[in-house]
Amino acid sequence: MANIISASTGSLMNGEPNLSATERGIYMLAGLGLAAAAAKPRPNPLMNILALAGGSYLAWRGYVGNCPVKAALMGSHESD
Repeated sequence: MANIISASTGSLMNGEPNLSATERGIYMLAGLGLAAAAAKPRPNPLMNILALAGGSYLAWRGYVGNCPVKAALMGSHESD
Protein backbone atom coordinates (compact mmCIF):
# COMPACT_ATOMS: atom_id res chain seq x y z
CA MET A 1 0.00 0.00 0.00
CA ALA A 2 2.82 2.41 0.82
CA ASN A 3 4.39 1.82 -2.60
CA ILE A 4 1.16 2.79 -4.34
CA ILE A 5 0.92 6.01 -2.35
CA SER A 6 4.55 6.96 -2.92
CA ALA A 7 4.28 6.15 -6.64
CA SER A 8 1.21 8.33 -7.09
CA THR A 9 2.73 11.13 -5.03
CA GLY A 10 5.93 10.92 -7.03
CA SER A 11 4.05 11.20 -10.30
CA LEU A 12 2.41 14.41 -9.06
CA MET A 13 5.74 15.98 -8.21
CA ASN A 14 7.80 14.67 -11.13
CA GLY A 15 7.89 16.30 -14.48
CA GLU A 16 9.84 19.08 -16.01
CA PRO A 17 8.76 22.55 -14.86
CA ASN A 18 6.95 24.37 -17.64
CA LEU A 19 6.21 27.64 -15.85
CA SER A 20 8.47 30.67 -15.85
CA ALA A 21 9.41 32.39 -12.60
CA THR A 22 6.80 35.09 -13.27
CA GLU A 23 4.07 32.54 -13.94
CA ARG A 24 5.00 30.63 -10.80
CA GLY A 25 4.72 33.82 -8.74
CA ILE A 26 1.33 34.64 -10.24
CA TYR A 27 0.05 31.11 -9.57
CA MET A 28 1.22 31.27 -5.96
CA LEU A 29 -0.21 34.75 -5.32
CA ALA A 30 -3.55 33.89 -6.91
CA GLY A 31 -3.73 30.59 -5.04
CA LEU A 32 -2.88 32.08 -1.68
CA GLY A 33 -5.33 34.94 -2.27
CA LEU A 34 -8.12 32.52 -3.12
CA ALA A 35 -7.31 30.37 -0.09
CA ALA A 36 -7.31 33.47 2.11
CA ALA A 37 -10.71 34.45 0.71
CA ALA A 38 -11.99 31.11 1.98
CA ALA A 39 -11.54 32.41 5.54
CA LYS A 40 -14.40 34.87 5.07
CA PRO A 41 -17.64 33.44 6.48
CA ARG A 42 -20.22 32.69 3.81
CA PRO A 43 -23.81 31.45 3.99
CA ASN A 44 -22.81 28.34 2.06
CA PRO A 45 -19.82 26.56 3.66
CA LEU A 46 -19.29 24.56 0.47
CA MET A 47 -18.03 27.76 -1.18
CA ASN A 48 -15.36 28.08 1.53
CA ILE A 49 -14.22 24.52 0.95
CA LEU A 50 -14.09 24.97 -2.82
CA ALA A 51 -12.16 28.25 -2.52
CA LEU A 52 -9.68 26.67 -0.11
CA ALA A 53 -9.20 23.60 -2.31
CA GLY A 54 -8.85 25.64 -5.51
CA GLY A 55 -6.47 28.13 -3.93
CA SER A 56 -4.34 25.38 -2.43
CA TYR A 57 -4.12 23.63 -5.80
CA LEU A 58 -3.06 26.82 -7.60
CA ALA A 59 -0.44 27.61 -4.96
CA TRP A 60 0.92 24.04 -5.13
CA ARG A 61 1.14 24.19 -8.94
CA GLY A 62 3.04 27.46 -8.63
CA TYR A 63 5.42 25.98 -6.08
CA VAL A 64 6.09 22.86 -8.16
CA GLY A 65 6.33 24.83 -11.40
CA ASN A 66 4.54 22.24 -13.50
CA CYS A 67 1.08 23.00 -14.87
CA PRO A 68 -0.70 20.09 -16.58
CA VAL A 69 -3.18 22.45 -18.26
CA LYS A 70 -0.39 24.48 -19.87
CA ALA A 71 1.36 21.28 -20.91
CA ALA A 72 -1.82 20.02 -22.59
CA LEU A 73 -2.41 23.32 -24.39
CA MET A 74 1.19 23.76 -25.54
CA GLY A 75 1.62 20.12 -26.56
CA SER A 76 4.38 17.74 -25.68
CA HIS A 77 7.87 18.77 -26.79
CA GLU A 78 9.47 15.50 -25.68
CA SER A 79 9.37 14.03 -29.20
CA ASP A 80 11.57 16.88 -30.60
